[in-house]
This record gives sequence, C-alpha cells and structure tokens, in this order.
Amino acid sequence: MPLDHSRLPQIVLVVEDEMLLRMKAVDMVEDAGYISAEAVDADEALAILQSRSDIALLFTDVQMPGSMNGLQLAHVVHERWPPIKIILASGQLKLTGSDIPQDSRFFGKPLKSDEMIAEMRDMLGRA
Repeated sequence: MPLDHSRLPQIVLVVEDEMLLRMKAVDMVEDAGYISAEAVDADEALAILQSRSDIALLFTDVQMPGSMNGLQLAHVVHERWPPIKIILASGQLKLTGSDIPQDSRFFGKPLKSDEMIAEMRDMLGRA
C-alpha cells in the first residue's frame, strides 16, 4: 500500500535564540497537534532544512544573532523551499506585508497561544 503523505504529522521548525521563548513556541506547535524541530539561529535552521524534506512551516523570531536574522531567513526559505509556510514574530519590530515573503504571517510578541494555534491550523490544516 502506498504511503499517504497527507496523513503524516506535519513538522514545524521553530527558530528562536531565547530558550524560554523557544520552549513556549514549541509548546504552541505541539498543542496545535504538530511536531516541532528546533533551531537557535538561522544557520542551524538552514542546516536542518537542507537535511530534511518534511518541514511544513517555519516559525521564526526576527531578531537573532548569527549570519542572518529571521526576516532574511524567511526570504531565503521562501526562495529555496517555496512550499514551506512562514510565520515571523518580533517583540521590537512591526513588519508589514511588503516586508515579509508572500503568503507569510507576522505577529508581535508576546505571542498569544490561541492565536498562534489558530494561525498554524489555518496555514497547515488541522493536525
């Protein structure tokens, strides 16, 4: 019997340099019914994306240390892996639709769990 990919759990890559915020984001992902993968910066996130083909959504902070910030990461992901959905979050910046990749979403921090879960389910479908 062929493998039904529509039934496989969807993976959300959470990219956040602050451990407590990353843990909170992972909890939201798992509460929404998805499986999380974690990265502390864009470089680690790109390594994960290059090594696996099952990431459905990128959930990234905008301000991060390293070679690129979350907004730059989002643009790279949108260009290299167009099917991956993208959610950006920031406590300092307010990004508009013209700043972020097409079909991406932006949220200010602090993130509201119910809002984030609803948005992930809207973008990916129910887990």
